[in-house]
Amino acid sequence: MSQAVSDIPGSEIATADHNNTNGEPLHRTDTCNVIIFGEAGAGKSSLVNLIAKEHKARISSDAMGCTTETNIYETEISKWKVKLFDTAGLDEGPGGAVPNMQARKVLKNLIRTLMMQGGIHLIMYCVRGERVTRTLRRNYDLIRSQVKMRVPIVLVVTGLEYHEPDMEVWWRKNEQIISNLGMTFAGHACVTTAMFHKNASPKLQERRDESYLTVCNLIEQSRLSNESGIHGVNRQGTINPTSMTIKHKNIVLFGQMGAGKSSLVNLMAGEDVADTSNDMPRCTPCYKEYPITIGSESYMVFDTVGLQAPQLNMAEYFGAVEDACKLIQHLETYGGIDLFLFCIRPSEVGNTLQKNYWLFHEILCDKKVPIVAVITHLEHEAGAMDDWWKENRKTLHDWNIRVAGHACITAIEGNSPTRYKESRVTICNLVKQFTDDRHKQAWIRGNNTFVSSRNKLKGPLVGSGSSHEKDIVLRLTQRCGVSPEDAIKLADMIKKGGIEGAT
Repeated sequence: MSQAVSDIPGSEIATADHNNTNGEPLHRTDTCNVIIFGEAGAGKSSLVNLIAKEHKARISSDAMGCTTETNIYETEISKWKVKLFDTAGLDEGPGGAVPNMQARKVLKNLIRTLMMQGGIHLIMYCVRGERVTRTLRRNYDLIRSQVKMRVPIVLVVTGLEYHEPDMEVWWRKNEQIISNLGMTFAGHACVTTAMFHKNASPKLQERRDESYLTVCNLIEQSRLSNESGIHGVNRQGTINPTSMTIKHKNIVLFGQMGAGKSSLVNLMAGEDVADTSNDMPRCTPCYKEYPITIGSESYMVFDTVGLQAPQLNMAEYFGAVEDACKLIQHLETYGGIDLFLFCIRPSEVGNTLQKNYWLFHEILCDKKVPIVAVITHLEHEAGAMDDWWKENRKTLHDWNIRVAGHACITAIEGNSPTRYKESRVTICNLVKQFTDDRHKQAWIRGNNTFVSSRNKLKGPLVGSGSSHEKDIVLRLTQRCGVSPEDAIKLADMIKKGGIEGAT
């Protein structure tokens, strides 16, 4: 059965199912709602046909989209009713089947309407095997901004019928790239949706059968996890229905490029989970998130792009601030930020350090999140590592850098295994202390300057005359050393949340 969803913004979902005359909502307790989205030509309609095990959706053999509206297809998996929402392809130009901005708007309206009418069990992000680009991140950010952590998102990679030795090799080769792009998924499926024909090899049929089972398993797992009200991820790429029973706390790392943020992530995790670099070039191109457990507590640690002085490279500075805005918007409805760890190289206390501190502490967070200083690279410090703090605390104070606590550590094991172990104990104890519920000052939506800034800075900054606008620009120029022209651009970026089309 096929239905078409109205694309009128803000409207209720209208269907072409003439048998549905009793007005029941699209989401029933015995029905699993699955949204399929992705770029035009990614194989979304072919994926529908694979799941339905019949030719329900119209498909196209070229890269252009063939779906001009959201279509609904009903099928059954393990005797459970499943509704598949096949959406119009994203990232088509003005001459495509559906222009990109319209497709994004329709997708957002669909999600909001379904969430109001009972919910979504699963979202499938459909991509072709040869497409691992930043476009994937933009579309991922779009969908994440709409569903937050309330709906599991899985990655379905199509077009893998000829990959050897197996389809899963794609994931093994690209998992790190996906992580580097800042995307995390509740599961994945490497599949082929190619139609089987009389001249096709038996191997194609085997792979198609394997693909069907893999995708159906993701849907079945999402149904089970939604019944329990929780979902998460395990290492096999399938949805783990119990992994979200422990609420994690959010920790954000920031600091200058080369301060050792990624090494600190590994120190906290007790293993190498983040890429590091021995020289100064940036090894974190965009923020990344790492699940970490310390004792019985679960944390999500966010490693941000390294900051430099805006005068040295304004383009890089803009990129770092934009990435920070994306992260802050991402976290504002994910439970807030529980703690900032400000990574400091012992030789870099000065003007640039102060400006980076003010950017996060005053401008982005309005002094509402506790900041703890973590001084790194102290493996060769004469005497105890904490002696650095005793000697330099007043210097930080003179630079108006005020922190709630500190840790003097080394995040490099090298020739100092004893100091490395000591550092892990120090940082873990500090994290537990400052994220304890008795000390918690979590930053919650509606209680922070970033949200209020975006709510108040609705129009163009230039010539608008708002005192709030002037305050943001003034802080950026006086506190961060940014030119007035660039300050206006940065304030506008903060207003928009740093994410195109996310609101």
